[in-house]
Amino acid sequence: MDLSNLKPAEGSVKNQGKRIGRGQGSGKGGTATRGHKGAKSRSGYSKKLGFEGGQMPLQRRVPKFGFTNINRKEYQGVNLDVIQQLVDDKKIKDTLDFDTLINLGLAGKNELVKILGRGELKTKLSVTAHKFTATAKAAIEAAGGEAVTL
Repeated sequence: MDLSNLKPAEGSVKNQGKRIGRGQGSGKGGTATRGHKGAKSRSGYSKKLGFEGGQMPLQRRVPKFGFTNINRKEYQGVNLDVIQQLVDDKKIKDTLDFDTLINLGLAGKNELVKILGRGELKTKLSVTAHKFTATAKAAIEAAGGEAVTL
């Protein structure tokens, strides 16, 4: 190493970029690289989402149909075979309540839980949830447990 090949450490010197709109002497004055007139040259301009240069945007071209019910209740489904697997893995013993479902990651704390009837339950369990399907309720009671609705 000698004076001819000294250079600053990697990443220590950053290129400051072009200083725009700092007078004619800078070479980037006048229109400040924005061209002449038009919306894009103005301050405060921001392109609207989905803007297609004045062409009718896709979102407005396609027909609208259907509606979304604002009062719809969404339930997080938990099937019987999942519950039976938890019993087999010794994660639950004789009761399955909402707090346990949250701790096991099967539901969020703000979600409503519905027990669904896929699979079979061999263990006597007391299951607490917001809703049960008819088949799930029958299967829980057939195994000697109880289905408690929150």
